[in-house]
Amino acid sequence: MRDVRWFHVRREARQTYAIDEPLIGLDGDLVVADRAAIRALAGRMNGVRAAGSPSVQAGEIGALGLLHEIGHLLVARYEADRRPGAMKAALADLDDRLGPDAGRLLDRFGEEFPGPGAAPEPALTRLEELLLTRISNENPAVGPLLGQLIDDATLVETTRYRDAIERLELTFADGPPMEDGGVSLIELMRMPARHSPTSLAGQLRYIRASWRGILGAELDALIRRLDLTIGILAEEERSLHLRFGGAGAGPTETPWFGGAAEEAEAFSSDSAWMPRVVLMAKSTYVWLDQLTRTYGRDIRTLDAIPDEELATLAAWGVTGLWLIGLWERSKASERIKRMRGNTDAVASAYSLDDYAIAADLGGESAYAALRDRAWAHGIRLASDMVPNHMGIDSRWVIDHPEWFLSLPEPPYPAYSYTGADLSSDPRVGIVLEDHYWDDSDAAVVFKRFDRETGDERYVYHGNDGTSFPWNDTAQLDFLDPAVREQVIRVILDVARRFPIIRFDAAMVLAKKHIERLWWPEPGAGGGIPSRAEHAIPKAEFDRRMPAEFWREVVDRVAAEVPDTLLLAEAFWLLEGYFVRTLGMHRVYNSAFMHMIRDENNAGYRKVIRETLEFDPAILGRYVNFLTNPDEETAIEQLGTGDKYFGAATLLATLPGLPMIGHGQLEGLTEKYGMEYQRAYRDERPNEGLMAHFDAQIVPLLRERRRY
Repeated sequence: MRDVRWFHVRREARQTYAIDEPLIGLDGDLVVADRAAIRALAGRMNGVRAAGSPSVQAGEIGALGLLHEIGHLLVARYEADRRPGAMKAALADLDDRLGPDAGRLLDRFGEEFPGPGAAPEPALTRLEELLLTRISNENPAVGPLLGQLIDDATLVETTRYRDAIERLELTFADGPPMEDGGVSLIELMRMPARHSPTSLAGQLRYIRASWRGILGAELDALIRRLDLTIGILAEEERSLHLRFGGAGAGPTETPWFGGAAEEAEAFSSDSAWMPRVVLMAKSTYVWLDQLTRTYGRDIRTLDAIPDEELATLAAWGVTGLWLIGLWERSKASERIKRMRGNTDAVASAYSLDDYAIAADLGGESAYAALRDRAWAHGIRLASDMVPNHMGIDSRWVIDHPEWFLSLPEPPYPAYSYTGADLSSDPRVGIVLEDHYWDDSDAAVVFKRFDRETGDERYVYHGNDGTSFPWNDTAQLDFLDPAVREQVIRVILDVARRFPIIRFDAAMVLAKKHIERLWWPEPGAGGGIPSRAEHAIPKAEFDRRMPAEFWREVVDRVAAEVPDTLLLAEAFWLLEGYFVRTLGMHRVYNSAFMHMIRDENNAGYRKVIRETLEFDPAILGRYVNFLTNPDEETAIEQLGTGDKYFGAATLLATLPGLPMIGHGQLEGLTEKYGMEYQRAYRDERPNEGLMAHFDAQIVPLLRERRRY
């Protein structure tokens, strides 16, 4: 029979929190854990805590149990290498010093901290558990809620527990140290908490880094469990930080080229027309509604856009028209937004059903008619591509659930799925996590169930790790080569229709960020909640994704649909990498908008200088803008006076691609959300602003070839 030892939990806590199975234990030299039971316990403990009191995380329970089981390994190694029979000798000494009280203490400990079996544990086992329980109670990183599991106050009050611990300390202090010139066994057990008194993760990192010489092969066997627990703790810490207001605007990120000199230089060549592009962004549904009001007739489809509007854009020097929200959108996304109170909403422009021009915009024929008329005015059409996720109820989710990151069960036991079925396909049900509806949680997965096959899975929402999940989206699994190929084929199809493609949130599909967010290395964590449990070694990640996805995209487009301008929305200090190594033609330069707005002129001169010093070619690859769909309007940020016109002059004359926001030239102030189907403010164009822009800025835009 194998000797399997389990982390002992106080009897009262077992009863209070219905703990009827072992949580974490030692099977030979291998620490094993029931992660589902640990998560369920954390949920039950938090469910009864007082409002406003600290919560407990599953990772903390796992870490406490892991530290306890590492203590067992230390005892075994001590007896094997330094003092055979040490615990038996310590038990004999207690019997000698405390007399019958020693037996009474161990009996009471067995009552207070019962083992997993029905029969009482041997006295030696109880003594070892007693010692490790005392070490856990001394740990300052164990908060009061977590401490309920191991609270030894009853032993202190009713037995000679303190005397026994003092005697054990003397016994091991008089014996050989754990290693030559080192400390006693008990002092060694206390060292992780002394090294990192406020962090269980820090204590595990200390053990990982410092105890290889002490535990040897046993530590090697523990590495994955250590890394997993450290990763889960980091993940939970980040999740709490976001939940309690940690998300938000930080300092402006500026392009950074540290280490870039070692990266391959592989710029894509521009076609002759690309350096002269001036891109105008339009929120499609809002623009059509504004045109309807302006012209006094229904303008609801793309082919109904008046030629006069296209001629005006061309007269302003615009040569590219980015129509935001062209694709067929998720029906569930619209339903979610309306159930949340916005009865006028359409689906998010980035929660897609499929890459087909939306039927209510006139479909493919209306798009083709607009494309041809726009080109007659020298304007190329641009489209979004949203590569990392699809709509929660998209055709892809319905027909190919295997393309998405999912789990066979919810990652957290508190998740429940009893709400409305958001699917319009009778074969498949789609349900959001219940707590989303009352703002008490923003779950990382939704439930998809197949009525025909009985398949049930929990699919991850799209998420960039900086805030809460995008609850109307489903995250594609980019470690699957079939998924990468499918997305590339769609990109090629989009390129055959649109000569300019803007890739939404492109940075999340850089290899380093796919790994960080979804497939972290063991011990990393901190990306998307619950993904630390699915960590894989870097070598395995690189085997499954040997090349950068974006480099594959760039090369395939160049070979199959040449003369397509690829534009990446990319942040996180990756601007130079995206154009110089991955080969995108253009990349967002958010530093321009933020630093000009904040009048950080010296800072932006530094950006230009550092870009020129590293590689001047990058400067001409930036997309410069004064607003974008995620920011307040240019007028809100810069006003309508000299500051605005000074910034607009820079926009029109700096190398790169100038991008103009919806309503910017007209002086409109409303920020149009991705779910807007009309402007809510009844704004009129600022004629004075437009006249000044016409006189001062338009001539510069029309002469882009000079810059």
